[in-house]
Amino acid sequence: MSSDICDEQLGIRVSILRGGSSKGLYFLEHDLPPAGALRDVILKRAMGTPDIMQIDGLGGTHLITSKIAIVGRSTREDADVDYTFAQAEIDRDVIDYSGNCGNISAGVGPFAIDAGLVRAVEPMTEVRIHNTNTGKILIASVPVRKGRAVVGGPFAIAGVPGTGAEIFMDYSDSVGAKTGKVLPTGKPTEIMNLEDGRTINVSIVDVANTCVFVQACDLGLRGDELPDDFNTNVALVKLMREIRGKAAVRLDFANDWKAVDAQTPLLPFVVFVAPPASYATYSGGRTDEKHCDLLARLIFMNRLHEAMAGTGSMCIASASRIEGSVVHGVLNAESRTRSTLRIGHPNGVMDVCVEVSPSAAPEGVRFDRLGFARTARKIMDGTVYIPMVDVRRVSSTES
Repeated sequence: MSSDICDEQLGIRVSILRGGSSKGLYFLEHDLPPAGALRDVILKRAMGTPDIMQIDGLGGTHLITSKIAIVGRSTREDADVDYTFAQAEIDRDVIDYSGNCGNISAGVGPFAIDAGLVRAVEPMTEVRIHNTNTGKILIASVPVRKGRAVVGGPFAIAGVPGTGAEIFMDYSDSVGAKTGKVLPTGKPTEIMNLEDGRTINVSIVDVANTCVFVQACDLGLRGDELPDDFNTNVALVKLMREIRGKAAVRLDFANDWKAVDAQTPLLPFVVFVAPPASYATYSGGRTDEKHCDLLARLIFMNRLHEAMAGTGSMCIASASRIEGSVVHGVLNAESRTRSTLRIGHPNGVMDVCVEVSPSAAPEGVRFDRLGFARTARKIMDGTVYIPMVDVRRVSSTES
């Protein structure tokens, strides 16, 4: 552990990067203590969790700005770096390591290159990333110039101002990320009984991260809802928690759906989908239905994502090619076969690559190519300070 220690505060090196449409703290693994209670306290204190304003830390008061990447040289021969993702809650004293974040993953390659963990090769450096949360290998193709990751470029992504250098993230190896199976229950669609007496069809799919899918219309929704519509609707948040909880029980992530927030805070995500439509975006723009193949809204930690999780997009794309799934059902014939799926999310449209071939597996397909393009930019290098009173408290407890 590399740090600057004084009587009152512990200083630790950190970088802030925007990865895709998320922003997070990036640490070198050797600058942190080993996984455990002390590391957890340091990461939460660095972010300012728990506090809805995260006023005493570096967090940005949204889940998409309360993310952490821990990066070091890999112990695996088939990878260049090990990368651990951590999701810090905002108003609860929780940090979760159960899944990955595709947007934050997009910053790992540039961060590793600039930190000297990976040899820079012009014009494109392939960084093999071992995500320790899922045990899967991600491959980032990062543009490089003069030994550094390129920042500027013409590529634009919805939800991020301006343009940047395109980084392609290959997620072909991420099937069965949490459970080892694309269809953890063996079914493309199954029935879920709700406490209010309704019966809905859901699809539980595990690619990149585990998601439970439901059609928006089955919940009395349109599919074009924005974060403020969802996050302030107590009844709707409660309903999505119930769906998430009951899916978690089926996955053995939890033993009581009512305790899902305590037993598995992050996974599974809930995604409600609908056929394409024109809608107003979260940033005040407008998306035309002809530019998307479906609408998708992703809920994690009981909040609606302001854009689209990269891992969520991979799971949506995978489900779109599984005949009989909820996602497959909202697509037209052309959208089911095109190699690019266009996902309409709250801040615009995300294009993802998905190419499949027939398979004897329960899902009926093999994923030959699965990925998406992002941009990333380092915003700051510096030192984050953690009050020593918190460090000593945990250290005394562990000893």
